[in-house]
Amino acid sequence: MAYKYIAEAWAKPEACYLEELIKQRLIEWRKQPAIIRLEKPTRIDRARKLGYKAKQGFVVARTRVRRGGLRKKRPRAGRRPKRMGVAKFKPGKSLRLIAEERTGKKFPNLEVLNSYWVGEDGRSKWFEVIMVDPNHPVIKSDNDIGWVAEKQHHRRVFRSLTSAGKKVRSLRRKGRGAEKFRPSKRRGAKGTK
Repeated sequence: MAYKYIAEAWAKPEACYLEELIKQRLIEWRKQPAIIRLEKPTRIDRARKLGYKAKQGFVVARTRVRRGGLRKKRPRAGRRPKRMGVAKFKPGKSLRLIAEERTGKKFPNLEVLNSYWVGEDGRSKWFEVIMVDPNHPVIKSDNDIGWVAEKQHHRRVFRSLTSAGKKVRSLRRKGRGAEKFRPSKRRGAKGTK
Protein backbone atom coordinates (compact mmCIF):
# COMPACT_ATOMS: atom_id res chain seq x y z
CA MET A 1 0.00 0.00 0.00
CA ALA A 2 2.87 2.36 0.79
CA TYR A 3 4.28 1.86 -2.73
CA LYS A 4 1.05 3.23 -4.19
CA TYR A 5 1.46 6.56 -2.35
CA ILE A 6 5.17 6.75 -3.19
CA ALA A 7 4.32 6.22 -6.88
CA GLU A 8 1.63 8.94 -6.78
CA ALA A 9 4.07 11.39 -5.20
CA TRP A 10 6.74 10.73 -7.86
CA ALA A 11 4.17 11.03 -10.67
CA LYS A 12 3.69 14.74 -9.80
CA PRO A 13 6.63 15.83 -7.62
CA GLU A 14 5.78 19.55 -8.04
CA ALA A 15 2.40 18.99 -6.37
CA CYS A 16 3.74 17.62 -3.08
CA TYR A 17 6.66 17.57 -0.65
CA LEU A 18 8.95 15.83 -3.17
CA GLU A 19 9.86 18.95 -5.15
CA GLU A 20 11.76 20.53 -2.24
CA LEU A 21 13.34 17.19 -1.39
CA ILE A 22 14.56 16.70 -4.97
CA LYS A 23 16.02 20.23 -5.05
CA GLN A 24 18.00 19.54 -1.88
CA ARG A 25 19.24 16.23 -3.26
CA LEU A 26 20.32 17.78 -6.57
CA ILE A 27 22.62 20.18 -4.70
CA GLU A 28 24.43 17.14 -3.26
CA TRP A 29 24.30 15.07 -6.44
CA ARG A 30 25.99 17.83 -8.51
CA LYS A 31 29.09 17.53 -6.31
CA GLN A 32 29.27 13.74 -6.67
CA PRO A 33 30.88 11.75 -9.51
CA ALA A 34 28.87 11.18 -12.72
CA ILE A 35 28.33 7.50 -11.85
CA ILE A 36 28.00 6.46 -8.22
CA ARG A 37 26.97 3.15 -6.69
CA LEU A 38 24.11 3.27 -4.17
CA GLU A 39 23.15 1.19 -1.15
CA LYS A 40 19.45 1.17 -2.07
CA PRO A 41 17.19 2.74 -4.74
CA THR A 42 15.82 6.27 -4.30
CA ARG A 43 12.47 5.26 -5.81
CA ILE A 44 11.83 1.84 -4.30
CA ASP A 45 8.38 1.51 -5.93
CA ARG A 46 9.75 2.08 -9.45
CA ALA A 47 12.77 -0.14 -8.87
CA ARG A 48 10.56 -3.01 -7.69
CA LYS A 49 8.31 -2.63 -10.75
CA LEU A 50 11.36 -2.88 -13.02
CA GLY A 51 12.65 -6.09 -11.41
CA TYR A 52 14.79 -4.95 -8.46
CA LYS A 53 14.97 -7.21 -5.40
CA ALA A 54 16.73 -6.46 -2.11
CA LYS A 55 19.00 -9.49 -2.36
CA GLN A 56 22.56 -10.39 -3.28
CA GLY A 57 23.53 -9.88 -6.91
CA PHE A 58 21.47 -6.70 -7.43
CA VAL A 59 23.31 -3.37 -7.74
CA VAL A 60 21.91 0.14 -8.19
CA ALA A 61 23.93 3.08 -9.53
CA ARG A 62 22.93 6.71 -10.12
CA THR A 63 24.21 8.23 -13.38
CA ARG A 64 24.35 11.88 -14.42
CA VAL A 65 23.99 12.76 -18.12
CA ARG A 66 24.32 16.23 -19.62
CA ARG A 67 21.11 17.48 -21.21
CA GLY A 68 20.68 18.88 -24.70
CA GLY A 69 21.27 17.87 -28.30
CA LEU A 70 24.45 17.01 -30.18
CA ARG A 71 27.20 19.54 -29.60
CA LYS A 72 29.20 19.69 -32.82
CA LYS A 73 32.22 21.79 -33.72
CA ARG A 74 31.63 24.50 -36.26
CA PRO A 75 33.65 23.84 -39.46
CA ARG A 76 36.47 26.25 -40.26
CA ALA A 77 35.99 26.06 -44.02
CA GLY A 78 33.40 28.33 -45.61
CA ARG A 79 29.85 27.24 -46.30
CA ARG A 80 26.40 28.63 -45.69
CA PRO A 81 24.97 28.21 -42.18
CA LYS A 82 22.45 25.56 -43.29
CA ARG A 83 25.27 23.29 -44.46
CA MET A 84 27.49 23.78 -41.41
CA GLY A 85 26.09 20.61 -39.83
CA VAL A 86 26.02 22.16 -36.36
CA ALA A 87 22.50 23.17 -35.40
CA LYS A 88 19.28 21.12 -35.23
CA PHE A 89 21.04 17.75 -34.97
CA LYS A 90 19.41 15.29 -32.59
CA PRO A 91 21.13 12.24 -31.08
CA GLY A 92 19.82 8.84 -32.16
CA LYS A 93 19.71 7.66 -28.54
CA SER A 94 17.75 8.87 -25.56
CA LEU A 95 19.59 10.27 -22.54
CA ARG A 96 18.30 7.32 -20.54
CA LEU A 97 19.92 4.83 -22.93
CA ILE A 98 23.16 6.83 -22.87
CA ALA A 99 23.10 6.68 -19.05
CA GLU A 100 22.55 2.90 -19.16
CA GLU A 101 25.45 2.38 -21.58
CA ARG A 102 27.86 4.51 -19.54
CA THR A 103 26.91 2.60 -16.40
CA GLY A 104 27.39 -0.69 -18.24
CA LYS A 105 30.93 0.38 -19.18
CA LYS A 106 31.68 1.36 -15.58
CA PHE A 107 30.55 -2.04 -14.25
CA PRO A 108 31.65 -4.53 -16.96
CA ASN A 109 30.91 -7.65 -14.87
CA LEU A 110 27.23 -6.67 -14.40
CA GLU A 111 24.28 -6.74 -16.80
CA VAL A 112 21.97 -3.71 -17.02
CA LEU A 113 18.41 -4.72 -16.23
CA ASN A 114 16.53 -1.40 -16.45
CA SER A 115 16.59 2.25 -15.38
CA TYR A 116 14.35 5.13 -14.29
CA TRP A 117 14.43 8.92 -13.90
CA VAL A 118 15.22 10.41 -10.48
CA GLY A 119 15.82 14.11 -11.12
CA GLU A 120 16.92 16.89 -13.44
CA ASP A 121 18.02 20.50 -13.46
CA GLY A 122 18.78 22.93 -16.29
CA ARG A 123 22.05 21.22 -17.16
CA SER A 124 21.83 17.52 -16.22
CA LYS A 125 19.52 14.55 -15.83
CA TRP A 126 19.94 11.78 -13.29
CA PHE A 127 18.90 8.17 -13.82
CA GLU A 128 19.19 5.19 -11.50
CA VAL A 129 20.29 2.03 -13.30
CA ILE A 130 19.44 -1.42 -11.93
CA MET A 131 22.15 -4.01 -12.62
CA VAL A 132 22.47 -7.73 -11.96
CA ASP A 133 25.51 -9.95 -11.46
CA PRO A 134 24.87 -12.86 -13.89
CA ASN A 135 27.55 -15.03 -12.24
CA HIS A 136 26.16 -14.77 -8.70
CA PRO A 137 24.70 -18.10 -7.46
CA VAL A 138 21.70 -16.31 -5.88
CA ILE A 139 20.82 -14.76 -9.27
CA LYS A 140 21.33 -18.03 -11.16
CA SER A 141 18.96 -19.86 -8.80
CA ASP A 142 16.27 -17.16 -8.92
CA ASN A 143 13.43 -18.17 -11.27
CA ASP A 144 12.43 -14.56 -12.01
CA ILE A 145 15.85 -13.19 -12.99
CA GLY A 146 17.91 -16.29 -13.79
CA TRP A 147 17.51 -15.68 -17.55
CA VAL A 148 20.16 -12.92 -17.31
CA ALA A 149 22.85 -15.58 -16.87
CA GLU A 150 22.15 -17.06 -20.33
CA LYS A 151 24.71 -16.22 -23.00
CA GLN A 152 22.28 -14.48 -25.40
CA HIS A 153 21.81 -11.69 -22.83
CA HIS A 154 25.53 -10.93 -22.54
CA ARG A 155 26.20 -7.15 -22.77
CA ARG A 156 22.52 -6.59 -23.57
CA VAL A 157 22.65 -2.83 -22.97
CA PHE A 158 25.12 -2.32 -25.84
CA ARG A 159 22.80 -4.17 -28.23
CA SER A 160 19.82 -2.00 -27.20
CA LEU A 161 17.96 -4.91 -25.62
CA THR A 162 16.90 -2.99 -22.51
CA SER A 163 13.55 -1.20 -22.32
CA ALA A 164 15.13 2.18 -23.22
CA GLY A 165 16.97 0.59 -26.16
CA LYS A 166 13.83 -1.02 -27.56
CA LYS A 167 11.97 2.27 -27.32
CA VAL A 168 14.71 4.07 -29.30
CA ARG A 169 14.55 1.34 -31.96
CA SER A 170 10.76 1.80 -32.26
CA LEU A 171 10.12 -1.78 -31.17
CA ARG A 172 7.18 -0.71 -29.00
CA ARG A 173 5.16 -0.27 -32.19
CA LYS A 174 3.27 -3.36 -33.30
CA GLY A 175 0.78 -4.34 -35.95
CA ARG A 176 -0.33 -2.42 -39.00
CA GLY A 177 1.95 0.46 -39.95
CA ALA A 178 4.93 -0.94 -38.06
CA GLU A 179 6.06 -3.52 -40.64
CA LYS A 180 9.37 -1.83 -41.41
CA PHE A 181 10.52 -1.37 -37.82
CA ARG A 182 11.57 -4.99 -37.36
CA PRO A 183 14.22 -6.30 -36.94
CA SER A 184 15.40 -2.68 -36.81
CA LYS A 185 14.58 0.69 -38.36
CA ARG A 186 17.59 0.64 -40.66
CA ARG A 187 17.32 -2.94 -41.84
CA GLY A 188 13.53 -3.04 -42.08
CA ALA A 189 13.37 -0.03 -44.42
CA LYS A 190 15.68 -1.68 -47.00
CA GLY A 191 13.60 -4.84 -47.13
CA THR A 192 14.82 -8.37 -47.76
CA LYS A 193 16.79 -9.49 -50.81
